[in-house]
Amino acid sequence: MGVIANIIEGEVATGGRIDKALAEASGLSRERVKALMGEGRVTLAGKPVKQASLKIEAGVPFAIAVPEALPAEAIAQDIPLAIVFEDDHLVIVDKPAGLVVHPAAGNLDGTLVNALLHHCRGQLSGIGGVARPGIVHRIDKDTSGLLVVAKTDKAHEGLAVQFADHSIERAYQAIVGGRPVPASGTVRGSIARSVHDRKKMALVDDGRGKHAVTHFRTLEPLRHSSLVECRLETGRTHQVRVHMASIGHALLGDPVYGRTPSPLRSSLQRLGFSRQALHAAELGFVHPVSGERVHFVSPLPDDMRTLIDELRH
Repeated sequence: MGVIANIIEGEVATGGRIDKALAEASGLSRERVKALMGEGRVTLAGKPVKQASLKIEAGVPFAIAVPEALPAEAIAQDIPLAIVFEDDHLVIVDKPAGLVVHPAAGNLDGTLVNALLHHCRGQLSGIGGVARPGIVHRIDKDTSGLLVVAKTDKAHEGLAVQFADHSIERAYQAIVGGRPVPASGTVRGSIARSVHDRKKMALVDDGRGKHAVTHFRTLEPLRHSSLVECRLETGRTHQVRVHMASIGHALLGDPVYGRTPSPLRSSLQRLGFSRQALHAAELGFVHPVSGERVHFVSPLPDDMRTLIDELRH
């Protein structure tokens, strides 16, 4: 059954479903409690219990044998990170453009996960029993900005709920081609994998794909372009890139969803700007353990500020 790292003992504080009551009493997530019950690691009044939906009364003594977290498959690598905030439960990273978030075919190392395994060594209590950072959302390799990562099972579950119910506050800044008219508005359109190119996402008819809503406003008109803010009501893959391209204002430098206006191509080439001009600038949510509302802001990176300066002339 593996090495036992910790025995959590106590009395159930509130009655109700066993999984919920034990999660509240132990500090573990309900999913983790249910998994441990299935492994025979949970006892009530000295007797093993496996049925999560059974009801329990307050005051019943319990014990949960939590095994040592298994090592993650990814390797830890000493890659510098810009840490905006960190506590025992989560870490906020300001990701640079060019850094892949998660190992996958073609990028088995050198990712944010590899860096976090090194940075958080000895601090990860285990997500689903594995000592790994909990990736609850991602931003594209060539998008910069804020990302929240869970260090504990409870934080991972709490953040996942907020992402699922769209209560996370997220704002991006982007440099798009042309000038939106009107200067602000809302783009609504379901997004799914393109049937023509599996590497791309596309707008699809309602009833297909996932509902997506982006609120945009122009922050500054620029030469043949604009700096815009995009606030996400939902969080779909490539949402900002797909939605802005759909209204004729694709992101500058985006190699997939649009062409940079011809009058600006020489400027981007001269600056060596070769990514989509997109930055995850704001991130706000309720801390999944403390219950406090937290909010973080990341300034535009140097390459986007340099591009904006170029486009002001």
